[in-house]
Amino acid sequence: MQTTQSSQATQTTDGQPVSTWKAAILGFQHLLAMYSGDVLVPLLIGGALHFNAMQMAYLISADIFMCGIATLLQLKRTRFTGIALPVVLGCAVQAVTPLSAIGRNYGVGTMYGAIIGAGLFVFLSAGWFSKIKNLFPPVVTGSLITIIGFTLIPVGFQNLGGGDVSAKNFGDLKFLLVGFLTMAIILGLNVFAKGFMKSLAILLGILLGTVIASWLGMVNLSAVGQASWFHLPQFFYFSTPKFEWSSILTMILVSLTTMVESTGVFFALGDITGKQIKAADLKRGYRAEGIAVILGGLFNTFPYSTFSENVGVVQLSGVKTRKPIYFSALFLMLLGLLPKISALATVIPDPVLGGAMIVMFGMVGVQGIRMLQQVDFKDNNNLLVSAISIGLGLGVTVYPQIFQDLPQSLQIIVNNGVVIGSFSAVILNVVFNLRPQRAAQAAQAQVNSTAQSRK
Repeated sequence: MQTTQSSQATQTTDGQPVSTWKAAILGFQHLLAMYSGDVLVPLLIGGALHFNAMQMAYLISADIFMCGIATLLQLKRTRFTGIALPVVLGCAVQAVTPLSAIGRNYGVGTMYGAIIGAGLFVFLSAGWFSKIKNLFPPVVTGSLITIIGFTLIPVGFQNLGGGDVSAKNFGDLKFLLVGFLTMAIILGLNVFAKGFMKSLAILLGILLGTVIASWLGMVNLSAVGQASWFHLPQFFYFSTPKFEWSSILTMILVSLTTMVESTGVFFALGDITGKQIKAADLKRGYRAEGIAVILGGLFNTFPYSTFSENVGVVQLSGVKTRKPIYFSALFLMLLGLLPKISALATVIPDPVLGGAMIVMFGMVGVQGIRMLQQVDFKDNNNLLVSAISIGLGLGVTVYPQIFQDLPQSLQIIVNNGVVIGSFSAVILNVVFNLRPQRAAQAAQAQVNSTAQSRK
């Protein structure tokens, strides 16, 4: 059994082997796909807590290192942990607002205590959460993946315009030129390139886009010069954890949303790779994420969850094996130990990342639509579940301020399009499709269909 799993980890789903050097390059492509989103979290939280330059440098490098550790935990299947899918783990973006609020109001130590408490909850509740698989039929998971992809597209457009919406030069023509050229390169490679070159479309698009941006004076190497050469992550760098019940409860709520999002990603990757996701797989996946969150608190970084961005990379590259992800995890750990080298990835201009993000996030959204093709939309209940959930997710993403009068604890939940869309899909599916009367009607319809087929 172990030999079979090892063999599958080095081949694509069509049986073609992936060489070591190709897997390494594909792993670097996965790293670039998630890097900007992952670095964004320490930048936002560190800025909100007024960390100085030295603290920010540690925070970013330690965070990158822990992303590699968290990814390895999820890649390697053991008796108790590991989903064994081509997944990359990074900082949960949903945690930015609540962690910033906890850090400002209660202190950095309480913030990390809340992360550890949430990690323990995820680990201990993994068995229970995996048993509610029936709450995630294709109408729910397909809607969720669609929401994840399409609610992230505005982030891509923000980067396409320069990153800072309030800046006077937001939407500058040179930003748009570089961003759309990056998109054109990725699309062109997908249309005209073949084999391995086609699978590297995102990486080559980002690299060539950065070269073009450098000709226009948009690449700044000062961050590389200021970074140190080596920095080893350590326990309790900023503060020893302190535990406060309301902060822990807040982060548990956030963790529930990331577990729902991870569930959607697991099923999406299972659909792409042709692997049936069972309750035991989900349990191991949740446990791995729980351990990653606990380690994030101990190393004074952040909670970690499965990154949906990399679903688009798997889909576009056509390489659905775990081998490139092992390289990606290794690269993340090396970059985390060598801040000066990891700083090289920060020189990629926002418009270049924006162009690539629009393609990748669009692919994630379309993957969700493909999953929804399995759903019987002649059934009006399924139509309502998907329509309302996707509508709420996209609506909140565009106008999150609509809930500004609610208490802060509720805003943490409803201001995020993925969160409100996820809960909406699960709750509406329970209301419309899992009622006892509804289940009896479905069973009777199956009996009638079987009887009709025998005539």
